[in-house]
Amino acid sequence: MPGVDGFEIAVHNVPPMVLLWPFLLAAGLYLLLRWVIRAPGGGTNAVTVSQHALWIGVIGWLASSLQAAGPAGILPAGNTSPTLATPTSILGALAWPVLGCLAVHAVGQLSYPGPRLPRRLASLEIRRVRDFLPRALAWTVVAVFAVSAVQIGWVATLPGYEAIPFSVLEERNQGFSRIGGDGRIQGSVLAACLGAGWLALAVGTALVLTLISRRRQLEALDAAENDLLRTIAMNRLLRTVATIAAGLAAVAGNFAARPDPSAGVSSWTNPAGLVAFVVLLVMWGWAPPKLPSAEVGGAGTGVVESPAAAHPATRLSVSLGAAMGLAPLVAAALGFFLPGANLPGQPVILVALMAAAVLLVAAAGELLLQRNYGSPGVPRTWPRQAVSPALLTTAIAAVALFSAITVVTVAGEWKLREAGLDASRGGVIAAVSTAAVGIIAILPVVAARLRRSISTGITGLDAALRAITVHRVVRTFAAYCTAQGGVLLMTGSKAWPPLLGLPATTWAATWQPAVIAGALLAAAGVVIAVIPVKGFARVPAAPVRPVPEGVR
Repeated sequence: MPGVDGFEIAVHNVPPMVLLWPFLLAAGLYLLLRWVIRAPGGGTNAVTVSQHALWIGVIGWLASSLQAAGPAGILPAGNTSPTLATPTSILGALAWPVLGCLAVHAVGQLSYPGPRLPRRLASLEIRRVRDFLPRALAWTVVAVFAVSAVQIGWVATLPGYEAIPFSVLEERNQGFSRIGGDGRIQGSVLAACLGAGWLALAVGTALVLTLISRRRQLEALDAAENDLLRTIAMNRLLRTVATIAAGLAAVAGNFAARPDPSAGVSSWTNPAGLVAFVVLLVMWGWAPPKLPSAEVGGAGTGVVESPAAAHPATRLSVSLGAAMGLAPLVAAALGFFLPGANLPGQPVILVALMAAAVLLVAAAGELLLQRNYGSPGVPRTWPRQAVSPALLTTAIAAVALFSAITVVTVAGEWKLREAGLDASRGGVIAAVSTAAVGIIAILPVVAARLRRSISTGITGLDAALRAITVHRVVRTFAAYCTAQGGVLLMTGSKAWPPLLGLPATTWAATWQPAVIAGALLAAAGVVIAVIPVKGFARVPAAPVRPVPEGVR
């Protein structure tokens, strides 16, 4: 039978690693979450359980991006071949964020440790989803899903357009006019793909909610806190799937907003994209509840705030950490809304701007510490170990890996240009932007080294604040190099086949293994950026004691 033979050929042509990647990622995620929930000395407590729940939410949010599926169904007007114009390619672009987000939350529930006590405390009550579901958030998510379904249904009624190459038409007494534009496939095809993604998201959400409600009790928490932990997990899941559902509507809106290129319309807007952005902001602000015992140190009793934590300089340093977390989002938003930002190497430049924004906030924080709390007469102190060995090793490995990727990409792009093929200059742009980020990274370190000391009676506080700044700078640069290497692999994947000796017929197409490796590196860079200070080394290699400046 031809159909069966064609199916068998398609299956045999699938690379084995493509089938193994989801399982390898799931196994790595499981091991990571088991490491996060493990308290020093073994076992778990309320603090590690709370951190574990936070990591599930962060990783699930990172996996939910639909940016790659944005141009689904669009036929480019230029010589660029359409990448998301077939059901197979569209479904593949939708499967990773939809199934990936659900898999993260499912693996997160399965990664909780089993009972360790000699006697297991069993509960005979029947746990149902509605007993732990945050009602207001749940109804909001239902409304988002309903609007998304309506938008997708409307797209199914829209016709397709053939792409028309851009050209200039001379009109008498009226100058010149530009004609042409992108086309689009039949709306019913895109709606079927988006509908499949919507249905998988809805069914998967219901299944994961059921898994959360039936998860075993954790021995580190009492019954009330176990119930609250389920509510926290449902909150993080619902917020993420709401953004995905809104993203599906935005993809449909991007398709519906494209005008017929033969009509001569040069501008268009996507209202669904703005609505999706509003949904994203609302879900960001819909914070889950917190475990009471984790708030008081995990022991069930209040903890007296230490003098170092109560000092205004420490509070300023904590506030700077939050500002550094918001800085890349602001830089990304400005880069996204910048008009006419069709620049070569735009993704590489955007990553560099995000890292530069974080580093400038760190430098500004040191200037604020000196201006508000610096004392000229107090001798400067410096920590003996400003950066943990694990973080320093991570940074060195990230720089070496990025350098290797850049060199190979530049060489491959040069070979493509020699062959007369179109090649971007992403490698050169990445090298220049990284040199600029490296220069900016020196500023907060120099500011931390030269600022006046803080006059307090707390031993080691001033040196600890300097160490925090240096740690943040090194962590940011390590995360930047890792993520930038991933972005360079994804955007410059065409540069690798010429150097690997692959046939010249494959040089003009995107090389999928480089794209997959780049996505993994970019995700690793984000993980490095969000790991807290104590996450790299739970036990320091040696006591960190401040030394007066000039003492070796």
